[in-house]
Amino acid sequence: MVRKIFILAFIFISFSFASVYENNCISCHKNLPVSIDKYFYRYLLKYSSKTSVNKAMLEYLKNPTKDTTIMPEAFISRFGVKQPTSLSDEELQKALDEYWEIYKVFGKLK
Repeated sequence: MVRKIFILAFIFISFSFASVYENNCISCHKNLPVSIDKYFYRYLLKYSSKTSVNKAMLEYLKNPTKDTTIMPEAFISRFGVKQPTSLSDEELQKALDEYWEIYKVFGKLK
């Protein structure tokens, strides 16, 4: 019994410390044939700044439509438009901030 409680506590603690980004973004995107960094680079090419990228991604994730996606028509035809996020604005912003920090190119180019 103590062993089961310890295992459940460990799982709960591990899950609690995982980021919103890992739990809610990576968990779905890892099953797609396009890696998650490709979405970031598409947003960066179109919107160029952190503020603009975050704003565009936030708006899209809250209300995704075929007209507002940055993905090509062939991708949308094959996979469809994602469902709106169930994350709160605060959680979504945390996930977007972490996403930005992982994939930003500013300060990394030599």
